Amino acid sequence: MAKIKIGWSEVDITPKKGTKIGLAGQFFERITDEVESPISVTAFALESGDDQMVIASCDLVAIGVNLYDKVKEMVSSKTDLAPEKIIISAIHTHTSYVYTRTGCLSKKVQEAGFDDSLGSLKYMVPPEMAYQPLVSNEKSMDPDAAFEFLAEKVTEAIVSAWNNRKPSYYQNAFGRAVVGMCRRVCYDDGSAKMWGDTNLANFEALEAGNDSGIELIYTFDENKQLSGVIANIACPAQVVEHRSYISSDYWGKVKANLRAKYGDHIQVLGLCSAAGDQCPRDMIRWVEPESYIDDPNIKRANVIERRADPSMFDVSGLKLVGKRISNEIISVFEELGDDFKDESLLVHENYTITLPLRTVTIAEYNNAVEIIDKFIEKNRGRRISFEDNALMHVYSGTIRRYHLQQRINTWDTEIHIVRFGDIAIATNPFELFLDYGNQIRARSKAKQTFIIQLACGSAGYLPTEKAEKGSHYSAYVSGGNTGHVGGNLLVRETLERINNKF
Repeated sequence: MAKIKIGWSEVDITPKKGTKIGLAGQFFERITDEVESPISVTAFALESGDDQMVIASCDLVAIGVNLYDKVKEMVSSKTDLAPEKIIISAIHTHTSYVYTRTGCLSKKVQEAGFDDSLGSLKYMVPPEMAYQPLVSNEKSMDPDAAFEFLAEKVTEAIVSAWNNRKPSYYQNAFGRAVVGMCRRVCYDDGSAKMWGDTNLANFEALEAGNDSGIELIYTFDENKQLSGVIANIACPAQVVEHRSYISSDYWGKVKANLRAKYGDHIQVLGLCSAAGDQCPRDMIRWVEPESYIDDPNIKRANVIERRADPSMFDVSGLKLVGKRISNEIISVFEELGDDFKDESLLVHENYTITLPLRTVTIAEYNNAVEIIDKFIEKNRGRRISFEDNALMHVYSGTIRRYHLQQRINTWDTEIHIVRFGDIAIATNPFELFLDYGNQIRARSKAKQTFIIQLACGSAGYLPTEKAEKGSHYSAYVSGGNTGHVGGNLLVRETLERINNKF
């Protein structure tokens, strides 16, 4: 084993006062310059012996492969850090930048000559019906400018963390706090619905469980003073996802609480574990939003008032979730003892694995074409709206997938597998359903396994077979690039590579 060096950096990406940005993550359009909490990129650099790793956690909804590739290129021009040692992930906040995702198709898709406009509603309708995005009609940072800005800032964070690395100590630990809960509701006819109403006689069960565990790493400077915390939680940062302000969601509260306790120098690397079917809301003890939310899936009839959590659609919910997490991090830290480690084995490798493309049938394609054609005929004479895009997205996505599967039948997926002492770290680019993460953790030979989803690309939801049968949003064919067959392969490939390192 070799001595370790650790570097930290945090770079603010909050827009300057007066600069409006589009917020990503919902079907309705939101443009704002209002800030609920700052947003940032936090980077953690690690070196041991001949190997290295940098993880950058971004307060964004996703990491397009175009952003990932651009940052690696820029970092390589500024440092000796090998680009294949860079991991970039998103906390999946829905209150951060819309940035250009054009060109974020995999290299295989680009080389196949696939026309990405196929299956896009704005290209299917006549020109006079084409949607005019609000972003282009207001004075705001356009998606191209946002992309360039983010590429520069993520690069800055990674370069700074790499240049800041110094001899350090670490301790890994485990905590527990209830944050994520299953958001898919199952009914007695075999159907399922994301955000489904549980106050119905037809409600049977939530589709999956939850994972309250928090995988933790504490880092310390040369004087054994706390310098940072890495926390891996199975829940996306989606409390205030519908709101029209800029926010780092619950991670902002965690960071503020820990800095209030230990000082402003403390860094926090928030990592989202497998949580494609998870959310911060209790679907059984449903608590209404404090004010109107423009999402038909959230609307409820005959709501019963519950004695439960505050609204997990609002800042009151953010504060509680942030408090739960930070209190647990503090509690675990106070019990750590003096087992400081300043040397460790580090083995970091990345792989490209091939997963089957999830496909649609001819009948599904023909049905989608018929529905889109009827929609166009019914709405001639007006421009389509953001709401129309939401209403038709499953059908336009089905058409897109049909055309894509004529060109390719597999999806190349980059994953990183790291051994750091008795810790395993495994990444994937999906909104990975919890069951897959549980399978990896349960069978991993590592004493502790960190799973980082939405990393090094953005490949959509990866649902289970049960979810595919129940259908609805997050389990539609068009919602992700592979399905449960690919999910099972991902688990096997990930486990093989983890366990070979132990």
